[in-house]
Amino acid sequence: MSQIIPTITSGIAGPLGVLHLPRLWQKASLDAAGKLHSDYPAAGAGFDQMTLDALGLDRDAFLAYFKENKPTYTQLEKWILDQKGGSLDSAAVDAHNAAVVGYNHDDATRAGILSAVGIEDTGAILDAVNLNNLEDWQDFHNAEIK
Repeated sequence: MSQIIPTITSGIAGPLGVLHLPRLWQKASLDAAGKLHSDYPAAGAGFDQMTLDALGLDRDAFLAYFKENKPTYTQLEKWILDQKGGSLDSAAVDAHNAAVVGYNHDDATRAGILSAVGIEDTGAILDAVNLNNLEDWQDFHNAEIK
């Protein structure tokens, strides 16, 4: 069975307006189907946990929901709203989105990613969302195209 590298960016939101949630959905979906590439966690410590925390969701309950239901993206958003009594804390979502957009990797991580994708580190690309995109796209190319 093939392992799939997720390529949905952390910089996109679905109808609820929560950045990274579509990516987290893709990773958890792939994991529940046994198809997530082994280099990627279904729900890791970085943006994944930030998203779960912003939504007030328990990581284990979130992953169990995927294992049991294999939801579409819109089913996930409905489930989240059901968990939260029908609405989200807009201030928490706004703070989360600002944290995702404003997060920068440390210098060593940035340098490693840029080196791996063949871009000189001039300090022009600092944000983790774009660096992670570059890394995912390179990993996808290396695993699926070569």
